[in-house]
Amino acid sequence: MSTTPEERLDVSMTINGSRYRATVEARRTLADFIREDAQLPGTKLGCEHGVCGACTVLLDDLPARSCLTLAVQAEGRQIRTVESLADGQELNHLQRAFREQHGLQCGFCTAGFLMTATALLEENATPTREEIVETMSGSLCRCTGYQTIISAIEQAAAEGQSDTEDDQ
Repeated sequence: MSTTPEERLDVSMTINGSRYRATVEARRTLADFIREDAQLPGTKLGCEHGVCGACTVLLDDLPARSCLTLAVQAEGRQIRTVESLADGQELNHLQRAFREQHGLQCGFCTAGFLMTATALLEENATPTREEIVETMSGSLCRCTGYQTIISAIEQAAAEGQSDTEDDQ
């Protein structure tokens, strides 16, 4: 099936547990859909070329650059954005670790870092520093120098491990 950029298509997806349906231009990005149609402004648009990672969301639990993903490619899929992390006003352990380790300054890139780190910690609850550095290497920050971000993820992993031990 061939489409033109002006062609409009029906799309339906689940974002943070809520179902969204819309008719969108074939060229509409997932980032624009999330920010404008779903009214979830936490996903940021930085470079709009997939280089900086600010727009990272979890698409079926895998990190995806929402600026490079078309909304129609998310048809029927599960998306999680940074808004899914906190429980109301209560930050989750990763967000708290970022705050405590000063893993953010201007905050523009933070959502992308948080979503990439969330995917890492869900796949590997006890990553090594090297695994954290490798995973986060696709996200850019102009403010922090990265060390505080890496430290925040290490702290969150340690806290997550102690939470697991407490549950046993």
